[in-house]
Amino acid sequence: MSNSASRIVAWGSRLMVGIVMGLILAGCMTSYPDAPQKSYMEEDKSEYLIGPGDNLQVFVWRNPDLTTSVPVRPDGRISVPLIENVVAAGKTPSMLGTEIEEILKEYIQEPKVTIIVTGFVGPFAEQIRIVGEATSPQAISYRKDMTILDAMIQVGGLTEFASGNRAVIVRKVDGQEHIYRVRLNDLLRGGDVGANVDLIPGDVIIIPETRF
Repeated sequence: MSNSASRIVAWGSRLMVGIVMGLILAGCMTSYPDAPQKSYMEEDKSEYLIGPGDNLQVFVWRNPDLTTSVPVRPDGRISVPLIENVVAAGKTPSMLGTEIEEILKEYIQEPKVTIIVTGFVGPFAEQIRIVGEATSPQAISYRKDMTILDAMIQVGGLTEFASGNRAVIVRKVDGQEHIYRVRLNDLLRGGDVGANVDLIPGDVIIIPETRF
């Protein structure tokens, strides 16, 4: 993860972490409900939304000179042959392909454009952020049917100082923030698969330190 991305994660999560950690340390853990499974949550989006940092393959049928691979810049835009500064972030690949087709009609006849995402980051608001006592705290890309076990594997599990069973998920639902408890010790160290829960885009996993 780049230094700039790390600073964004830290800035975006600092206030939330402070509030939630304060509640945890105050002994309010029992007031948090268990994280719900997917059947009780909103459905996954049918298509992936492009985000800054993604890599895109822009394929223009029968026009190899216009076919290219480009990164999505931090401002969410891309530049391809004949077209500069097209907004890509927040759009699905099919939406972006259709928009590029419309622009290319000025230059070629009946363009057919296919967008393939070859490197996934996704919009910041839809990433999964893991903070606190994870081996490698970071923001990671959300994938369809992702669980908290998948996320913890990606960040290297818990540190030796982690209080995994006091971890929480902070989740925004219909504009409201909700806090759910998760049992990471039981899942990762005890092998209790019943402690595994589904994640949704934008979840923040906060893992406190053990109290000695």
